[in-house]
Amino acid sequence: MRNTESLVSPVVEAWATYRTTSAADWPTRRLLRAKGDSRVSVVLPARNEEATVGAIVSTIREHLMDRVPLVDELIVVDSRSEDRTARVARAAGAEVVSQDEMTRGLPRLTGKGDALWVGLAAAEGDVVAFVDADLREFRPHFVTGLLGPLLTDPSVDFVKGFYHRPLVSTSGVEADGGGRVTELMARPMLNLFWPELAGFVQPLAGEYAGRRDVLAQVPFVSGYGVETAMMIDLLELVGLDALAQVDLGERKHRHQDTAALGRMSAQIMLTAWSRLQRRGWANQDVLPTALLTQFRRGGSDTLPNLDREIVVSDVSVEERPPLAELRHRVPRRRVAAA
Repeated sequence: MRNTESLVSPVVEAWATYRTTSAADWPTRRLLRAKGDSRVSVVLPARNEEATVGAIVSTIREHLMDRVPLVDELIVVDSRSEDRTARVARAAGAEVVSQDEMTRGLPRLTGKGDALWVGLAAAEGDVVAFVDADLREFRPHFVTGLLGPLLTDPSVDFVKGFYHRPLVSTSGVEADGGGRVTELMARPMLNLFWPELAGFVQPLAGEYAGRRDVLAQVPFVSGYGVETAMMIDLLELVGLDALAQVDLGERKHRHQDTAALGRMSAQIMLTAWSRLQRRGWANQDVLPTALLTQFRRGGSDTLPNLDREIVVSDVSVEERPPLAELRHRVPRRRVAAA
């Protein structure tokens, strides 16, 4: 039997050793000294997150803006919420922008990726950090950890967070059971086609930061493929050595059901396919289907002999072009969500 540990790419092993740090390595006061004249923006894409967004905004404002002036602006992108997300975020101290207002005059896209693109368009910082708005027990180190390498090392252009993701179920708590899509689909795919990215612990993590001028040069996929596309595109744009990762400890958030994870996986696969086509590794003339067939027990349309209902979802993904190409069509002013 072969010793698989000896087959780890020397490039990946060296990168993981050299470009991996912990949030504890980046105390706030050290970052404040390193910041200099740089401006820092934090962006939260949010859709129906009234239960959690307020606490996250309050924590960032209290610890990283009021006590220590590390973060210069805090933006929540209201992604067509149907609850009180915008109101709660504003009351907690965030600037709130509307996804639809910021993209008025452009094609209407849906999904997290478009909200991230809007956040980048609204932000004025030299460094922009993105944080998911559904986190529970949020702590300031989720931001400071991401900022550390960027504020102290000019050769780093992008930082990805990683963490333990406990999965809570009726049978107990699985300490690292939360990264199901990563382990079952994204990691094998990236290892197969983009092995340079194999050293990233959580390539799909929703917490990351980058230099604004670099992020403005890559497209943003509209759906759940945004993180995959960003990793691949940045690898090609700036190279592996300009990418880094930071251990943020433990991340607690709500988990989606298996069917939703299947739709997420399909969007990631379609995103990867588009990158393979651009490289000439996939047939340019073949368009994969964007319809995903799944089965659901029960329901009013249960089919005979199946005892299940067929559910077909459109998992197609679209892309916003790099912000640098559309800067003249996107307002710089803040547009508050209603």
